[in-house]
Amino acid sequence: MSTVVYTAADGTRTVIEGRPGDSVMETAVRNGVKGIVGECGGSLSCATCHVFVEPETFALVGGPSGPLEDDMLDGTAVERQETSRLSCQIRLEEGVEYHVRTPEAQI
Repeated sequence: MSTVVYTAADGTRTVIEGRPGDSVMETAVRNGVKGIVGECGGSLSCATCHVFVEPETFALVGGPSGPLEDDMLDGTAVERQETSRLSCQIRLEEGVEYHVRTPEAQI
């Protein structure tokens, strides 16, 4: 299993055990984590699963986004940061703990 620690804009933390191969977004939606909408279902055609990846996790998720994801991040409801990623593009790996913060709004 993998662990995802979601920290909401108000500081509330939610810790979820996820399945390797699933995305951070799928894990959040399946478990009712507030702050991640996932409107497009992970098809990389919206930005409603925007997260800020914590520095200790950023290298684990492959660093910065690719070109298509980068374009989608231009449409986020909250200004993107250097560690912004779309959580649908972050795949869980066995035994890894991920730390992400959700923005104040997705839409």
